[in-house]
Amino acid sequence: MRLRTLPVSVAGVIMAIGYNISTGTLKCLPVLLCLAFAVLCQIASNFANEYYDYKAGRDRVGREGPRRGVTEGDIAPRAMKFAIFAVLAAAALIGLSLTCWGGLWLIAAGILIGVGALAYSTGPWPLSTHCLGEVAVIIFFGIIPVNLTYYVQALQWSPAVAAGSLALGLMGANVLIVNNYRDIDDDKAVGKHTLATVFGRKAMLALYIFNTIAASLLTLSQWYAKGPMWTIVPSLYTVFSIQIAFSMRHAEGARLTPFLGKTAILMLAYSICFLIMEAVA
Repeated sequence: MRLRTLPVSVAGVIMAIGYNISTGTLKCLPVLLCLAFAVLCQIASNFANEYYDYKAGRDRVGREGPRRGVTEGDIAPRAMKFAIFAVLAAAALIGLSLTCWGGLWLIAAGILIGVGALAYSTGPWPLSTHCLGEVAVIIFFGIIPVNLTYYVQALQWSPAVAAGSLALGLMGANVLIVNNYRDIDDDKAVGKHTLATVFGRKAMLALYIFNTIAASLLTLSQWYAKGPMWTIVPSLYTVFSIQIAFSMRHAEGARLTPFLGKTAILMLAYSICFLIMEAVA
């Protein structure tokens, strides 16, 4: 399940809760269903990544990072394949229930999300092997969850929510940047094309810092509108994230894995602070 990165899917829903609180549209049941749906979709995507990378020969025994169960022989490929579609089915059932609030058009959105969970690792053009992993994260862990969670409760769209969703997507992309930065040698060895293998480590650190600053600026006015003191949150997020980027320069291999969790936790903390601000300010 790759627990270190699950905060990425949780953060999007929490950020949306903050927006719903600010507009007085918070509804407890649909938001809990959105949370379960988001987490299950990420788990299904992680399972699919393990299975399809194994099938395509993109994983190898002893690779850096968390142990890959299928590649290392801990999990039977057939069992992992079953797990992928069992989790997706559970997510689909939850997603269908959300049509009671958001309308039947959500079925199309759910199909898109389900396909995206698989298309990251498989299909005729796997996103993760064509330098589109970060773009996929921005869309599926930022733009879609924040906007749809907000819409299901408020039944309207908002430019502020759109800006926040893009900011959170950029933060999520940083999680993948750390992952691919760590795996650059393994990915090159199996011919996997990521932004990291194509542009190198220095470019990825620069992109990490760019995403950090862009994400903070996208919502800075929203923090400031609640009182100048609240701008300390995006400021601290920026400082801590840049510190991570500079620390990554002096680490390699498994020593980079903790930065994966730290980046995800910073994203989650940012969204929680946003929720608190909307609730009390």
